[in-house]
Amino acid sequence: MPVRYQLSGGTASEISASVESGVRSGALPAGAALPPVRALAAQLGVSPATVAAAYAALRRRGIVETAGRNGTRIRPRPALAGPRAARRPPVPPGVLDLSSGEPDARLRPRLDAALARVAAAGAGGYATGSTDPELEELARHGFAADGIDLAGAAIGVTGGALDGIERVLGAHLRPGDRIAVEDPGWANLLDLVAALGLHAHPVPVDGDGPTAAGLRTALAAGARALVVTSRAHNPTGATVTAARAAELRAVLAGHPDTLVVEDDHAAQLATEPLHALAGATRSWAFVRSVSKPYGPDLRLALVAADEATLARVQGRQAMGTGWVSTILQRLVVALMTDPDVAALVDHARDSYRQRRVALVDALVTRGLAAVGRTGINVWVPVADETAAVARLRDDGYAVAPGSLYRLATPPGLRITVSNLDLDGTGGCADAIARAAAGVVSGHAA
Repeated sequence: MPVRYQLSGGTASEISASVESGVRSGALPAGAALPPVRALAAQLGVSPATVAAAYAALRRRGIVETAGRNGTRIRPRPALAGPRAARRPPVPPGVLDLSSGEPDARLRPRLDAALARVAAAGAGGYATGSTDPELEELARHGFAADGIDLAGAAIGVTGGALDGIERVLGAHLRPGDRIAVEDPGWANLLDLVAALGLHAHPVPVDGDGPTAAGLRTALAAGARALVVTSRAHNPTGATVTAARAAELRAVLAGHPDTLVVEDDHAAQLATEPLHALAGATRSWAFVRSVSKPYGPDLRLALVAADEATLARVQGRQAMGTGWVSTILQRLVVALMTDPDVAALVDHARDSYRQRRVALVDALVTRGLAAVGRTGINVWVPVADETAAVARLRDDGYAVAPGSLYRLATPPGLRITVSNLDLDGTGGCADAIARAAAGVVSGHAA
């Protein structure tokens, strides 16, 4: 994508500010190629070192990425607010949205009764802002029931999973540090890693989670931390099995200073047992969001971690936001202890499983290597993501391109089943098969 935006500046900070201005205005969209260092230096009348320093600063802030022979480009989702439409393209009318990654709005619990219960309890204040004791006890019981050893651990609350992960990483790592991440992996995490100035080292993922060989290679390359999705991996649906957890623990035993962060975003919606890595190293954190079972707008996650890590997280939290709203914490308690809500969450779990299995089976029957063992997403390898996404949109389906989720993994599509009803599975699978084969409206492209 050629750049039509006129860059300017005589210093590294001015050049980087010019690029940021272009991103904010939308003149430099995602994927836009910036001029080669020497070409821009000649154009602006500055030294190549000045332009290189500007590009390096933009990379550290997660705004651009180096794409090998393709030069420097604006990241798919730069860490800089731009036009609203550029953050997530709207789904046209008549197109079924299978791209958002959100749970089914029809299966989220109503908040009426829970809000009434919270309102009756009243609001807290500066002196009472902390982790709600009842929520902490519920979290402790849930973690222990899943086999997490809480000896020497502490429990806290953050403003969602990504907030918890960011705080834990910030408590241990500094810009320039190398971190092992799943490939493919959660797009938001990859964006966060870039924005923190960390170097992502891809660890391949199969159906049983990140591979031990991939982790071994990452640690040998100097990775100081590892982030793992325990279950319902986004985007492939992988889950860490007991055998894989044992393999990963064996690798980590030789690197006891590695920070291990686990993301259990599926929580009560998970259909597979948990096999956690918590405690495999000295520093660890296990983060469990409430977004998938109860609703994305409930920005809250429960965190279990070694005492030193959680003390750092809470200390930094105290100097910023202070605490997660006591009202919000009590609302989550009300939802977690309501039998009717529990029954709805169980129904949602079963519904997602049925829809996911139905789509995977339909795609496999049509000759596609689709995977999706757990969660709400299905991953489908394709030869050309851009063409497949466009063809599916023409056929009435919006899906997410795999480029948002992968580093070294071959191309693919991420398809979320939340809005796909069972009776629409066959038609959707037909459309995906046509798109993967490069067929448009029944004719070869």
